[in-house]
Amino acid sequence: MRLRFASYIFGTKEIVLSNMNKPTESELEILSLLWELKEASVRQIHERLSETKDTRYTTTLKTMQIMHAKGMVTRDEENRSHIYKPATNQQETQKSLLKNLMSTAFNGSSKALVMQALGQDNPSKDEIDEIRAFLDQLENN
Repeated sequence: MRLRFASYIFGTKEIVLSNMNKPTESELEILSLLWELKEASVRQIHERLSETKDTRYTTTLKTMQIMHAKGMVTRDEENRSHIYKPATNQQETQKSLLKNLMSTAFNGSSKALVMQALGQDNPSKDEIDEIRAFLDQLENN
């Protein structure tokens, strides 16, 4: 599934719409596990989720069924235990979510978004070096 963006201007605020449903927090947790595992059954996802939070198997199953209906995951139904895979890669999803967040919460300003993100946490020296190298690369291109 390719993500396509359409931008519309309403007054001074730009709203970015995509053809992918924005995942809920629970759906994003499941997607993160699927990106890590590449593919998994509901049981495998449920076992991983259960390590960090109290959740029922039926809740995980229903969430993954909804995600399949929304087109967020694909499902191989050949075996008794259905195998799920993410329909989009992590980078595409992150880009879509970030673009939407930047547009709605930061009035389209990447500077405001980055300043807020860096101000929320104390990045390590290694992270600062990586950020600096990335900025240098952007500047030189």
